[in-house]
Amino acid sequence: MGDFDAYERRMWQGKAAAFEASSGLLCAHTVPEVLAAAGIGPGVRVLDVGTGTGTAARAAVRLGAEVTAVDAEPSMVARAAEAVPEAAVRQAVLPELPFADGSFDAVVANFVLNHVGRPATALAELLRVLRPGGSVALTVWTSPRAAGQELISRALAAAGAVHPSGTPAGLAADEDFPRTEAGLGGLLSAAGFADAAARTLAWDHLADPEVWWSGLATGIGLAGSVLSAQPAPVAAEVRRRYDELAVGFRTPEGLLALPHTAVLGWAVRPA
Repeated sequence: MGDFDAYERRMWQGKAAAFEASSGLLCAHTVPEVLAAAGIGPGVRVLDVGTGTGTAARAAVRLGAEVTAVDAEPSMVARAAEAVPEAAVRQAVLPELPFADGSFDAVVANFVLNHVGRPATALAELLRVLRPGGSVALTVWTSPRAAGQELISRALAAAGAVHPSGTPAGLAADEDFPRTEAGLGGLLSAAGFADAAARTLAWDHLADPEVWWSGLATGIGLAGSVLSAQPAPVAAEVRRRYDELAVGFRTPEGLLALPHTAVLGWAVRPA
């Protein structure tokens, strides 16, 4: 396991409840588009990779699919198994899935490639477990990021927060790819998929300011890990800057309308 993947395992350890209450609500927005792009419906054998707390798995069950779901984090697996008892949920870590070649009609992966150190190798594994003619659909956050995605990063930077030692700088240059329609489509094609396509999704995520802050405060994601490593005065300044910057996103009802963008990609395994 590389440094990036090892950091991801530590960062998400025990975070299922905090994720579900905060950024899990954000990630749920793209689930309908992902399932539609993968052709999920009655009787389809689908694998939900990186299921988190089971949002996509639950939606696939409601569409009549036969659902298997995996996640690398034990707390996520436990929560997903509780939330979606109709699905077969187990722990598994990309790029090594415990399934035979061609086991599934479709694979979905909602915001999973953001969390693996070898995206191309991960896609090759998704290809392996698909039957010939089977479909894959997945999402990644765009780069550059939308304004709503930058709110927390801007607050950290304005407060002078410093990344703790051991924080990975990102993927190795030979593993990274453009987080654009062309970049994701090209990565799918290079991994051996056919008929790769992609489009950009854009929406405003409505969130209570305290709920959105709670994800950061409970250590969710890279930004949460950075905040948790700060001395108390710096952490307090991050909160002050967050409140200050959040004003620009407030609705008349007092919520935050946070613009987000993601790339949805889909393709098939050649027959």
